[in-house]
Amino acid sequence: MDFPFLFHMVDGDMKTALYPGTFDPVTNGHLDVLSRATRLFERVIVAVSDENSSKRTAFDTPTRVSLVEENLGPFSNASVEAFDGLLVDYARKRGATVLVRGLRAVSDFEYEFQMAQMNRHLDPELETIFLMPNEKYFYTSSQLIKQVHLYGNRETDDLVPPNVLEALRGLSRRENN
Repeated sequence: MDFPFLFHMVDGDMKTALYPGTFDPVTNGHLDVLSRATRLFERVIVAVSDENSSKRTAFDTPTRVSLVEENLGPFSNASVEAFDGLLVDYARKRGATVLVRGLRAVSDFEYEFQMAQMNRHLDPELETIFLMPNEKYFYTSSQLIKQVHLYGNRETDDLVPPNVLEALRGLSRRENN
C-alpha cells in the first residue's frame, strides 16, 4: 500500500494539514488531537466550519474561531481560520494535502469513514488521517459539554480550556435569563 503523505514528510516537503470541525466549543480533546497533529505536520490549520454543517451551533463563527485562537500559544505551527463551502475546495485553496480527524470511539468511525471516502472521491490527492486523543477525552464531545452547561450547570474545567469554560458560563447565564 502506498502512503504518499509519509513520503512527502520524509523528503522534507512543506506539509500542510487541515484539522476541520465546528469546534462548538473547542475542548481539551480537540487540543490534544491538535497537539499530536502539530508534531506530525509542518503546518496545521484548524478549519472552523462556518454554517457548513447541519449542526446547530451555540456559538457564532467569530466566537468559535476566537476560542480556538486563544489556545494556540503552545502550537507555533498552528493557525485557525473559518471556512465555508466544500472542505476539499478549501483544502486546495490552502495547499493542504491532509485532513486530520479525531476518533474517540468506534461510534465515530462510520461517520468519519463515510466523510473520508467522499472527500477522496472528490479529490483523490487529499488524504485523511485519524488521530486518537488521550483516553481521558474519549467520552468528551462538544455536544455533551454544551448539554452539561445548559441543563446541569456543572463544572467541566478538566475537559475544556479556561476561556471556553468562561464562555460556557456566559452562555448558561443567557439561556437561564
